[in-house]
Amino acid sequence: MQTLYSKTARQCEGGECLLQLVKTSSSTLPPLINAIEVFTAIDFSQLETNGNEVVAIKNIQSIYGLSRINWQGDPCVPKQLLWDGLNCNNSDISIPPMITFLNLSSSGLTGTIALTIQNLTHLQELDLSNNNLIGVVPEFLADMKSLFVINLSGNNLSGSVPEKLLGKKMLKLNIEGNPMLHCTVGSCLTKAKEGGHQKKSIIIPIVASLASVIALVAALVIFCVIRNKNPSNDEEPTSCMLPSDDRSSEPAIMTKNKKFTYSEVIAMTNNFQKILGKGGFGIVYYGSVNGTEQVAVKMLIHSTAQGYKQFKAEVELLLRVHHKNLVGLVGYCEEGDKLALIYEYMANGDLDEHMSDHFQSKEKLMYQQLLLELLDTLILSITEQIG
Repeated sequence: MQTLYSKTARQCEGGECLLQLVKTSSSTLPPLINAIEVFTAIDFSQLETNGNEVVAIKNIQSIYGLSRINWQGDPCVPKQLLWDGLNCNNSDISIPPMITFLNLSSSGLTGTIALTIQNLTHLQELDLSNNNLIGVVPEFLADMKSLFVINLSGNNLSGSVPEKLLGKKMLKLNIEGNPMLHCTVGSCLTKAKEGGHQKKSIIIPIVASLASVIALVAALVIFCVIRNKNPSNDEEPTSCMLPSDDRSSEPAIMTKNKKFTYSEVIAMTNNFQKILGKGGFGIVYYGSVNGTEQVAVKMLIHSTAQGYKQFKAEVELLLRVHHKNLVGLVGYCEEGDKLALIYEYMANGDLDEHMSDHFQSKEKLMYQQLLLELLDTLILSITEQIG
């Protein structure tokens, strides 16, 4: 048996190849073939990545020993096979693509920040976060004209941040998580927040505020339990309210003032003209008391015994307790099956509206759900203790 092989590729004329197998004169068997490789050349409309950029990124690959699977061939072309962690400006097919984004976050990088990064002259964003880089922050980063986002957080960098880098306008620099890295001017903190931690600085106060509100309401629950067990002698049940049949066994609300008739509610809302919102417990209308004090009137739609217990608990709680973080209760109405709560009007919006300005839709829904679950739990707890 004779094996024939060739190390050079053969090009077929006219794009058609004719392969013929002929047995040798001494062979008693037909010819056999075990494998064949056929390559087709594809003409891409895009130009190859700029040669200097290719050299720079391959030097970076070599310096840090990166072994990413698809870091082979052209870094930017074709676009479908773009190297992981890169973005290129290949929108204009008449110009060789340039690397504009380099993300080597959490890539196990060691050593110093590679000098060859400066050869990526069109780089706009550099992410070297969460590695084990050491040494100083190089000043050449400030000389890269297109670079305006730098994330160096979570490394072991040391020394001082170059003032030239801090003085670069519109730069978003994140250097958090480098305990040995020092800042010579006060702008480091600002740039760190701009570089991706502004959201964190917003979340922390909101969580802290939620914690303080939870602690406050927990204290109010204890207050209500003690109050319920030791009622004051000078409190009397209301006399102008007509309880409905399904809650006749419930005690009347214990308060002396801030009661409104249903006709007064109709007047203050101008016959329920303007709706502020809707919820599971009813509809909220805009109104005003005596034409001066703006209020929000919530007409409750639940007339069950449990619904009345929650209504009663909220009235007795908010009429007794006042706090800057709790919306004030102006009054209430209980006339037959007509139940209403009259709150202070929040002209500047509520927590939900302010959260909408700072969070994306997914995060907003998460915090809305958290707030609703907390409020439901606390109101039910107060209801059970008072009832």
